[in-house]
Amino acid sequence: MRIVGIAGSIRAGSFNRALLEAAAELAPEGMTIEPWDGLREVPLYDAGLDLDGARPAPVEELKRRIAEADGVLLASPEYNYSVPGVLKNAIDWVSRPGHQSVLVGKPVAIVGASGGVVGTARGQVHLRDVMHSTLSRVFPHPDILVGQSAAKFQDGRLADEPTRELVARYLRRFADFVRTGTVTAGP
Repeated sequence: MRIVGIAGSIRAGSFNRALLEAAAELAPEGMTIEPWDGLREVPLYDAGLDLDGARPAPVEELKRRIAEADGVLLASPEYNYSVPGVLKNAIDWVSRPGHQSVLVGKPVAIVGASGGVVGTARGQVHLRDVMHSTLSRVFPHPDILVGQSAAKFQDGRLADEPTRELVARYLRRFADFVRTGTVTAGP
């Protein structure tokens, strides 16, 4: 099972990029998480360029990666109680054409890390709404909200053991969701 991972932050030293790296390490047997690092290269959405043969190469690459993947893992910070513009912009590109895009029916899981106490709770609510509008199959599991990230990441690595266990458990359930379309209970 191949999952494309997209961090909603382009900041050097991003906790969300590090969270994707941790997810790649902690993925259950049979699941591979492949982080995609092209977000910085995606231009602002322009419907005039959203035509076959005219789309920018980074957009075509992202669309291809999503189409070939069995699912998507979004790791996003929260900016002003919502989704970072760079991530929303990329979603706008790949969600076209509406109701026929590479996101239709695609399993999507959402996680996030932030320096604040509440993690990325409000941003994840907005991101879920956005992903539902693309007709993605959003994983209906309690969110992974890594708050107070500076204390949980060391040297660019998720070091907090309880958080690592939580992420591993979440990924096992997401793998089941991708395979069966249902949510499993238990550890």
